[in-house]
Amino acid sequence: MFSPKDIIDILAQNVRQTMSPFGIPRFMVNTWYKDQNLPDDGEYLLYTGLMYQFTPYIEKSTHYLETFEDTPTANYLKYARYVPGYISGTGLALMTRAKEKSKAVRPLKNVVRLLRQSKVNFGYRPDLDHYSGILLYDMGDQNGFITHAQKVAKKLQRAGINKIITIDPHTTYALKELFPKYTGAHFKVVPYFDLLKLDPQNADLEVTLHDPCFFGRYLKVSDIPRKVLAGLGIRETQIRNSKDFTSCCGGPAESISPKLSGQIMEVRAKELNGPGKPIVSMCPICLGNLRKAGADARDLSSLLVQHI
Repeated sequence: MFSPKDIIDILAQNVRQTMSPFGIPRFMVNTWYKDQNLPDDGEYLLYTGLMYQFTPYIEKSTHYLETFEDTPTANYLKYARYVPGYISGTGLALMTRAKEKSKAVRPLKNVVRLLRQSKVNFGYRPDLDHYSGILLYDMGDQNGFITHAQKVAKKLQRAGINKIITIDPHTTYALKELFPKYTGAHFKVVPYFDLLKLDPQNADLEVTLHDPCFFGRYLKVSDIPRKVLAGLGIRETQIRNSKDFTSCCGGPAESISPKLSGQIMEVRAKELNGPGKPIVSMCPICLGNLRKAGADARDLSSLLVQHI
């Protein structure tokens, strides 16, 4: 296990310097929208929080952490705080394959298609789409989170944003629950699947759903994607730990201890693999972890797009 303080210090410094936990310049992270012909404004602002965009960098950095965990080299991690975030971030971005970056943002394009199919009035502003800071909060750096969240909230308020569509559970929880509590900024925050109005279909398919902790246990919105799937003729297999009682994929632990994260992940993947059906996730972190464990997992948006 790495020193939690060393990890937090590095992440917090990167967020302060670049508004990104990895220090990667925005122009290298957020390019998915350029071929989508999205309007700037609408009733809702589509807000990705950059979580899907970050997944290939999470996988790359976790790979290095796995290599050095519980070795003498791990003790030198603390010196990484002396490297400017944008330098280490640019290096990480250049080491990550373009193919992985392109694959990571497909769910974002799927969501755009689903929202258009549902005739939702939305726009996208890349200049307003920032990381929420949720990892700082998760790891106990409350002051760092508040400072960052205030910066993000002010930008949204100055732009006159009132309604926000989110895509992942981490960003949804941050904007819906934490921003009002710690910044005083209140927005109507809706996960994309709550706005979908898709024509009924008869897919005649059975899947196993993995509920992310934030959607299942904390925001309690697990019934909504199930209703959307049922409308397309997609049935759900029953497993013991689901909805409000879902089990963690291990993702929150991977920056501190990839080994511990892997152990948690193996337990969850075994349970999800039990019914022998395709696994559907609603979180980029969960999706990456389950695939690492060898699970046949796919993003909810890709399944929906396939059957509309």
